Amino acid sequence: MPKINLRLMIDSLPVVLQGIPYTLGLTLISFILGNVLAILLTLVYLYAPVIFQLMTRFYISFFRGIPALVLLFMLYFGLPYQLTAIQAVIICFTMTSSAFLTEIYRGAILGIDEGQWDAARALGLPFWIIIRKIILPQVFRLSIPALSNVAMDLAKGTSLAAMITVPEMFQKAKMIGGREFDYMTLYVLVAIIYWLICIGIGYLQNRLEKIFHY
Repeated sequence: MPKINLRLMIDSLPVVLQGIPYTLGLTLISFILGNVLAILLTLVYLYAPVIFQLMTRFYISFFRGIPALVLLFMLYFGLPYQLTAIQAVIICFTMTSSAFLTEIYRGAILGIDEGQWDAARALGLPFWIIIRKIILPQVFRLSIPALSNVAMDLAKGTSLAAMITVPEMFQKAKMIGGREFDYMTLYVLVAIIYWLICIGIGYLQNRLEKIFHY
């Protein structure tokens, strides 16, 4: 049974935490871009002509169905032009998260009572006003728990960035573990940090749920 070196864990903490800006930054940027793209895809999925709906369904199926690591390697190593590691990670997580977020938003929109659409149309409101002022605010409220899960998955998924040398927490931990010949201690340390990040996201979810009176 491998032993955990608490002294090494404490001494390594400042170095590992140097990767926090990358971990949180990549999570936040990918989450925001993924949401923006997902909203557009959802509207196309539900209301665009059939050909565009089919294209959107293919996009969702493909990016939900391939591992993020495979997509990351395709973007970073497979393209004829070179993306930076940061660009590859952001594009990868934006595309994969948007596919899952689209399904979340689609389900939320379909769950809104049809009477609200009828009432808005009876008032003569145009489609985009109905979407922006009436539908999307309710969609965001209904989707808070699911959005929190996606944010957690993104935060944990940033560890894949270590595979293409992004100096986030897991990469820092791997480097120290190799130098000290003690990977287990560093992996336990970084696991605890990821866990605490997810606790923070869960806390934010609970606060939002109370604000919106779940």
